[in-house]
Amino acid sequence: MVPFASFSMPLQYPDVSHKDSHLWTRQHASLFDVSHMVQHKLSGELAEEFLMTVTPAALKELEKHRSTLSCLLNEQGGIVDDTVISRIGKDGFYFVTNANCREKDLKFLDEQMGKFLKAQGASKEKINWHVLDHHALLALQGPQAADVLQALVFNDTEDEGLDTSLETLYFGSSRWIQLTLPESGMNTPSLLITRTGYTGEDGFEISIPPENGDATDLTTNIAKALTADQSKVRWAGLGARDSLRLEAGMCLYGHDLNEQITPPMAALGWLVGKSRRGDNPSPTFNGHETINKQLAAPKSMSERRVGLLIEKGPAAREGAEIVDLEHDNEVVGRITSGSPSPSLDGQNIAMGYIKNGLHKKGTQVGVKVRKNVRKAEVVKMPFVPSKFFTKPS
Repeated sequence: MVPFASFSMPLQYPDVSHKDSHLWTRQHASLFDVSHMVQHKLSGELAEEFLMTVTPAALKELEKHRSTLSCLLNEQGGIVDDTVISRIGKDGFYFVTNANCREKDLKFLDEQMGKFLKAQGASKEKINWHVLDHHALLALQGPQAADVLQALVFNDTEDEGLDTSLETLYFGSSRWIQLTLPESGMNTPSLLITRTGYTGEDGFEISIPPENGDATDLTTNIAKALTADQSKVRWAGLGARDSLRLEAGMCLYGHDLNEQITPPMAALGWLVGKSRRGDNPSPTFNGHETINKQLAAPKSMSERRVGLLIEKGPAAREGAEIVDLEHDNEVVGRITSGSPSPSLDGQNIAMGYIKNGLHKKGTQVGVKVRKNVRKAEVVKMPFVPSKFFTKPS
């Protein structure tokens, strides 16, 4: 167990190594307890417009039960936190933010909401914001996740209009689903299940509401049902979660993202909806002038996030300097995440920020590791192909 965001979290479980847990997720399925994440519900007449002022997402175009990766933006366009937003009703949204940003995010949202309502001349009743502190969150990830979860889905034969097949729940979609727990034969309440995750694999995040003020017992029973067959699903900890997301080219806030980095700098320009681009997006969003200028003129950015393959040897960790081999090892960037890749036989991989112009695929650079300069190459991410369950085209 290790301290993380005021929680005690398992780095790995005692019966399995970090590498084995990582590879098990890629080959079978793993269950992650991510209840430390902060779950929010936002609803009301002005909920959508408010979210569109603090994120670059085109939420007006987001259909019910669809989700989108986005980010909270400060007024300079820097990333306050990354988040996944789901529309759960005409004027209702569910979103999840990072546990280690909790106090900062809550203060940010409260201040921004007050400023927004004042500018609108609107009362607080126009936006209802609830932090779902007593909810739990489980993430089931891996190629066998769908089969395991489907076996628990309650199929109400009396409701012919209810779709209980996960074959029609695609990546980035959510649905209210009941599960049947074999041990007790009881059905759970309706759970918000979203086909998403942080590993690059197919998988689901399951939001679990409290019963009598606490979600512990229900979450424990659901977890027992999901891990009942240890040949398919095993528990996994923070170590595997981190190496899986790195292979998938996904950012970790506080390392690969911070308030000085904008979405285009982070290679996340695609988070800015097409309808939010240009000089006058409606509604305007925080930092839109800077962000849309960077999208229109990429050369205006000082640095860019890239992926790197690094030659054999000790792994390049956060803070390692990236240098220009052709110009006397001039420092041109820094590593923000790095480790050997379990899926690529220990190949050293890393993400970092590099001087604009050196960010192109195939660029040869160096990385200082333990005072030695190791050869590296800028590569396209993800390092391991993603396996999201998407709708057939």
